[in-house]
Amino acid sequence: MILASLPSSARRLAALGCVALLVVGCGTSGASPVSSSAPTPGAPTWAPTAPPYTLGPTMSPSPNDTCPTAAPAPLSGTATVTMTTNFGNIVIKVDGSLGANAAGAFVALARCGYYNNVLFHRIITGAVIQSGDGTYGRLPNLTPSLMGTGGPTWSTKDDAVKSTYKRGTLAMANKGAADTGSSQFFIILNEKTFSTYPKTYSIFGTVTSGMDVVDRIGLIPTGGDSGTMALEPAVITSTNVVTP
Repeated sequence: MILASLPSSARRLAALGCVALLVVGCGTSGASPVSSSAPTPGAPTWAPTAPPYTLGPTMSPSPNDTCPTAAPAPLSGTATVTMTTNFGNIVIKVDGSLGANAAGAFVALARCGYYNNVLFHRIITGAVIQSGDGTYGRLPNLTPSLMGTGGPTWSTKDDAVKSTYKRGTLAMANKGAADTGSSQFFIILNEKTFSTYPKTYSIFGTVTSGMDVVDRIGLIPTGGDSGTMALEPAVITSTNVVTP
């Protein structure tokens, strides 16, 4: 995916290997939590299984809970999503009052198993971790040269950003243009580092437990052409959704 234009202060982060932040579609070429650009082939080799993991079930574990083929309905309430990873559990409070469209998409995809076996493919050290490419970033059938560019065929309308980007905030990545978010999301590690980026990413939740897990994923070595591709697998093996 293509990065949105960065302010001058953010360009200094890019020089440190922080270019691929919030854009969808920047597997090895760099993507921000928000946009998508043509990836560059030739991804580096990962460490095989560090730490060890067991793959979760395939998508759509229940025939009555298939993944959406069009943009899901907005979420009007809240949901708790427990994301099991090979580094530990991340518990997320999803709140439709923060961003109903993004929240609805995330909960629908978590419920149907879309995120099962999907990697955290992008890490901007000290800033964010990013995941959600179920097309090219799902084990065991990865496409490293395209990782970060995939997602559903549909997209959601942007939500107005009603709150502040903080440590633990979840927001929707996009393709560097309006109304292009779908499955890719990022978790903020440090709001000060993130503050140089545009306030255009739909916020839909926050981590309530497991920020230590997020931090450990954020310390994975990175490389690739963008400098932000995770070189060891941090895998979402399953997600569990509970609504009030």
